[in-house]
Amino acid sequence: MILKARNQEIHSKQIDHIVQCLRHGGIIIYPTDTIYGMGVGLSNIRSLNRLAQIKYRRKEDLNYTLLCHDLSHLSHYCRPISNSVFRFIKAHTPGPFTFLLEANNEVPKLFQGKKKTIGIRIPDHVIVRQIVEALGEPLLNTSIDCPDDQTEYLTDPESIHGKFEKQVDLVIDGGIGKVQYSTVLDCTGEHMEIIRQGIGMVPSLD
Repeated sequence: MILKARNQEIHSKQIDHIVQCLRHGGIIIYPTDTIYGMGVGLSNIRSLNRLAQIKYRRKEDLNYTLLCHDLSHLSHYCRPISNSVFRFIKAHTPGPFTFLLEANNEVPKLFQGKKKTIGIRIPDHVIVRQIVEALGEPLLNTSIDCPDDQTEYLTDPESIHGKFEKQVDLVIDGGIGKVQYSTVLDCTGEHMEIIRQGIGMVPSLD
């Protein structure tokens, strides 16, 4: 099913439908400030197996990120961070950045593994942030894979729906997305480090 948003606006009835889908273990595809994302509600972690099947990977090997509405979830899933790191994250959110942080004891329980880090992202896109706010918990997000010569599967919601309609429960059409990924910053060491340079630009980490 594809759900169309008008001019990047989504109505309360549409939000209610999306939230009910997620609360019943559904997988959705949605626009962000970079490429379209694919994810499930964090409380339906069993849907992670379905995500892994779509990605042709073991669930332990998935690269996933928590999409949050704001910074309030940091303390729920991450170990305490320094004031300088917090100020840096606050200054660059919402935006096209993923921050790798040390996971607290809740994360291994959630994912039934030994995961020591977690990616946190607050996208600068009204639709996905409305969804997360209404859901009341982060989305467990992973990227959409496609061949290098078929970038429409990353950007065009109609093409995305055609490719994934039999594998996911809902595709949210928020218009043409971007090709670039988010910039990934490792914040677990003494100094922050750029792991992947994406659309988000960081003038200096010194």
